[in-house]
Amino acid sequence: MMHLLAVALGGAIGSLLRYWISGWLNTPEGRLPVGTLSINVIGSLLMGIAFVLIMEKARLSPELRPLIMTGMLGGFTTFSTFSLEAVSLLNEGHTGAALIYVLLSVILCITALYLGLWFTRLFF
Repeated sequence: MMHLLAVALGGAIGSLLRYWISGWLNTPEGRLPVGTLSINVIGSLLMGIAFVLIMEKARLSPELRPLIMTGMLGGFTTFSTFSLEAVSLLNEGHTGAALIYVLLSVILCITALYLGLWFTRLFF
């Protein structure tokens, strides 16, 4: 039962952070959803850090995994929103922006996750 509450609490925190950051960074006139892109990169970096600290180095309690990784970061990252925005760009005829958005999202998020793993393994 505590795991469910941890996931719910973490999800609420992550979702609220996503809502605030995307509202702050996404502009109505902007074709590229910078807020969603930023959230996915930051979330990937934090997932790499959390994975090392919880799963590999045991610097954080394993009980924090559902709160941080499943709840908070699951609620924070937005690949379902990313997919909808990419398809919307295509449907609106913005093929170039859609391609840039998809490529940047994949490349930057994988790079950020790798950097989170590398940095945390090196310094913690």
